Amino acid sequence: MESQAPSVSFEQLSPDALIQGCVNADVGAWEEFMRRYHRLIAGVVFRTTQKWGESSSPTMDDLIQETYLKLCADEYRLLRAYDPKHPDAIYGYLKVITANIVHDRFKALHSEKRGGDQIVEDLTILENRSGASEAFGSQHAMEREILLKEIDVHLNASLLGDTADRDRIIFWLYYRQGLTTKAIASLPAIGLTIKGVESTILRITKMVRTRMVETGLVNPDGQTKRKGSQPLKS
Repeated sequence: MESQAPSVSFEQLSPDALIQGCVNADVGAWEEFMRRYHRLIAGVVFRTTQKWGESSSPTMDDLIQETYLKLCADEYRLLRAYDPKHPDAIYGYLKVITANIVHDRFKALHSEKRGGDQIVEDLTILENRSGASEAFGSQHAMEREILLKEIDVHLNASLLGDTADRDRIIFWLYYRQGLTTKAIASLPAIGLTIKGVESTILRITKMVRTRMVETGLVNPDGQTKRKGSQPLKS
């Protein structure tokens, strides 16, 4: 009687073997990878965004997702390039990758000149994209934050398929972080041309606008119905 090969216990895998499992697109390996290293990645994102003065939960969530997209991009190019020098080298490797992603995001945000995007249909209910600040805790700011959360819930429910996370990131990079389509397309994890980014934003914008009108949150002209809110155009 032939003996059966023992089942793989991902928790017992060495970092090198686990990385190889991730490169082979093994779901179990990725689950273990996230269990081991998610807190590390999130911690680096938090500390690095604090240096830039922007560590809000939505920004951190986007950067954490962007880090995973970067690790998976180009057939796991970064993970394939991992060359362990010692048993715990993966920690330093992930810290450097994550910190670089955060720095690149904010460098692009601060260096790119606003405007020039060829988005045919804008979503006025998301206010402006220029980063104009509002008093913390003001009625207008709180109303806007509630609306943003409602839109994000809709995005999570409506965006499906392999590109769902990427498309959500693109949408918020454009509308909430104020990045131009050129800056977004320059991010390696996105993997789209400027025209591709513009098309993605336009498609999701139309979808969100339709949904918001259907639920009565905005008028057909895109203006919010919330009392006291003054929508601004990009």
